[in-house]
Amino acid sequence: MSFTRNLLTPLVSRRLFSTTVTPHAYYTSTLVSDQHKKVDPNAKLYDFRSDTVTAPTDEMFEVMKKASRNDDVFQEDSSVNELQDYVAELTGHEAGLFCASGTMTNQLALRTHLITPPHSVVCDHRAHVFLWEAGGIAVHSRASVSPVVAANGIHITADEIEANLLGDDIYSAPTRVVSLENTLNGMIFPIEEIVKISQMARERGLAMHLDGARLWNASEETGISLKEYGKHFDSMSLCLSKGVGAPIGSMVVGSAKFIDRVRYNRKLFGGGWRQAGFMAVAAKYSIENIVPTMKETHKLAKYLADEFVAMGIDLQIPTHTSMVFIDTTRVGLEIERDLIPALAERNIKLGGMGHKARIVLHHQIDREGVDALLEVTRNAIKARQNSNSEESRLASSESA
Repeated sequence: MSFTRNLLTPLVSRRLFSTTVTPHAYYTSTLVSDQHKKVDPNAKLYDFRSDTVTAPTDEMFEVMKKASRNDDVFQEDSSVNELQDYVAELTGHEAGLFCASGTMTNQLALRTHLITPPHSVVCDHRAHVFLWEAGGIAVHSRASVSPVVAANGIHITADEIEANLLGDDIYSAPTRVVSLENTLNGMIFPIEEIVKISQMARERGLAMHLDGARLWNASEETGISLKEYGKHFDSMSLCLSKGVGAPIGSMVVGSAKFIDRVRYNRKLFGGGWRQAGFMAVAAKYSIENIVPTMKETHKLAKYLADEFVAMGIDLQIPTHTSMVFIDTTRVGLEIERDLIPALAERNIKLGGMGHKARIVLHHQIDREGVDALLEVTRNAIKARQNSNSEESRLASSESA
């Protein structure tokens, strides 16, 4: 499978499905576009914009009815406590805390590691904690970021991180945390490199944090357990409302002492929630029933990627799990002009700007939806080719 490697282009390369210079335009076109209003609410909907769009199932509502109904701030809700213990055990950590979102669990973990400024975090230049969390590292932790560009286009390496560490001198904000992301844009971080990075970081007394919003996908695809990944990190954030399919929530895990402090910071953030048991049981149900289906979702994503390549559409990066990043420049399609309106007429939602789009599959996307997306894309390419031919014909006749 081929893919275009234009990852080092300034600005644009950081965000493969928008740009750093027009985030508002991307938000408007992708999430609140009038084109999406054409979708028929009575017909089956296929939403490829993100895996956060999964809808709660009837089975989830049934288990919600049986949840405990006590107060989680008082740590008295048995359903929440059971989920926290369950995920901590899965990841090989002492304790866990159930929170509202992946951004919250990332920022809580980093804030708990980062105690006394000046300090900094080293991470991939495409990392969610750096680009997509509203500047939370600066706001909450008063920390700076050392973003590292991955020369291989897939993941940063121990050598690259080591070359970007900042020391204790009067000119720098010393590095205190190494933050990795797995998966990143759907790409799997090799466990061998994680081990090297962890060893290097711990030899230097640095904390290791993992944004594992989609670690579930990496684990299911590779067969590497969450516990094996967990050995190499001091804290991990694991989202429950993305590919896992739960209605809401994310987990942060670490040592018991660390999670005690995270709990304090959650309260400080205004993130304590009361009768959260019904959300916790839905999350546990999703881990047990939806996570095992992820490998089939990955196969479907790879099928989609292969079909796009066959049409002449380039992949920005390889498809390892559930995400397909496309660049339609060579076939002449503009996402907002040629695809989003046509797909909306087929009850399909897609995001993107210009010639680039991120397509995300999840447990509520099936082969029928993927084939419909491909059919619309083929028709759009044909229509664009016919339009270009007609324009060329007219131009030739006028010049004659």
